[in-house]
Amino acid sequence: MKAHLVLSNGAVFPGRLRGARQSASGEVIFNTSLTGYQEILTDPSYKGQMVVMTYPHIGNYGTNPGDVESRRPFAQAMVVRELCGAASNWQSTEDLDGYLARHGVTVLEGVDTRALVLTLRSTGSLPGLIAAETEAPLEELKRRAAKLPTMEGQNLAKEVSTQEAYPWSSVEQDPTAPPVRWKVVAYDFGIKYGILRMMARQGIEVEVVPHNTSAQEVLARKPHGVFLSNGPGDPEPVTEAIQAVKDLAGKVPLFGICLGHQILALALGGKTYKLKFGHHGANHPVQDLSTGRIEITSQNHGFAVDSHALGQTLEVTHINLNDKTVEGIRSTIHPAFSVQYHPEASPGPHDSAYLFQRFVQMMEEFHQPRAGRKIS
Repeated sequence: MKAHLVLSNGAVFPGRLRGARQSASGEVIFNTSLTGYQEILTDPSYKGQMVVMTYPHIGNYGTNPGDVESRRPFAQAMVVRELCGAASNWQSTEDLDGYLARHGVTVLEGVDTRALVLTLRSTGSLPGLIAAETEAPLEELKRRAAKLPTMEGQNLAKEVSTQEAYPWSSVEQDPTAPPVRWKVVAYDFGIKYGILRMMARQGIEVEVVPHNTSAQEVLARKPHGVFLSNGPGDPEPVTEAIQAVKDLAGKVPLFGICLGHQILALALGGKTYKLKFGHHGANHPVQDLSTGRIEITSQNHGFAVDSHALGQTLEVTHINLNDKTVEGIRSTIHPAFSVQYHPEASPGPHDSAYLFQRFVQMMEEFHQPRAGRKIS
C-alpha cells in the first residue's frame, strides 16, 4: 500500500506501508545503529517517536524473545529503506514484518532515508505523520502534520512507567548472577531490561518502582542505593521525580542514566535543553575526563544537560567528542553521578559497563561502618 511520511514543515517522503499498515505520528528521529533494531523498537525511550534507520537493510536476522528490552515495542513507527523478508538467524522466531504487525507498529518502507536524514540534520528533528495515500489528500496531511505537538513539555515517563512496584527477580532469573550483596530501588521512567540484567550481575537485588514514587516510600524500603532510569520525553515536566531526587540526595547513593541523568541534574540545580536532532545510535565517542579514556557508546536522547548552567555543586565528568555536549556529571557534595548514554548498550558496545561497578563502589564507600553511619 503506497503511503507518505509528511513532516511538519511540509516535506513529503513516499514509501509503502508494512508492519501494522496503519497511520502513525510522532517526532521523526534517525538512528545510526547497524544492528539492534528489536532492542531499539522495545526501548521505552522511543515512546512518541518514529525511528528512521540509516542502515539500508532492516530485518535481516528477524526477531526473538531474548532481544526485547521491555514488555512491548514503544516506538510509534519505523522508517526504512528496505524491510527484509526472510530472516537468516538460528535464533529467529518471527520475521520483523510479522512481529511489528502483531504489536501494532507501522513500518514505512522504500523511503529515500539518506535524503530524509539530511533533511532532519538540517532542520532538526520534526513531528511527522505516516498515512496511506488513500487516507486523505496530500494538502490535508500537510495541515495535520503542521499541527502535531513537539517533544517539549511532554511528560512521557508517566506513560511508560510501571504502575506497581516489582522485584526484577520476578521477571527474569539469571543463574550466572553472583550472590546478592546490595539492595537498590530503581525508578522506572522507561527502564530497559539490559540495565536490570547488568545490575543483577553486580550482585544487586533490584526493586523497580513507579516514576512518581516519593522519597519517603523509597527510604522506607531501606535501599543501599537508588537508580534513576532512562526514559522518553522532556525531563522538566517529570516534577514528582525531580522532587523525589532532591529529597533523596545525600541520604542514599544515586546513579542515573539518560532521562535519569537529566532528572538528577535538574534536582541538583542544573538545567536542560532540547538538542537539534538528538543522539541516537551505537557509535558515539565519549571521553571520561577523570581518566582520559575514550568510550564508544550507545545513545538515545533528544535533550541534554546544559554545561553552562550546572549550578555550584555539579561538575562534568564525561563529554561527547562529536559536539562537546555533557555526557556525565557528578555531585561534589553528595554520593551521586549520572551519564547521558547507555552503559548497558542493548544494542551497542560494552565499553562503559564499568559504570555499574562504579555504582557498587559508591555504595560500598557510603555504607562502610563508621561513626554515625550504619549499614541498614
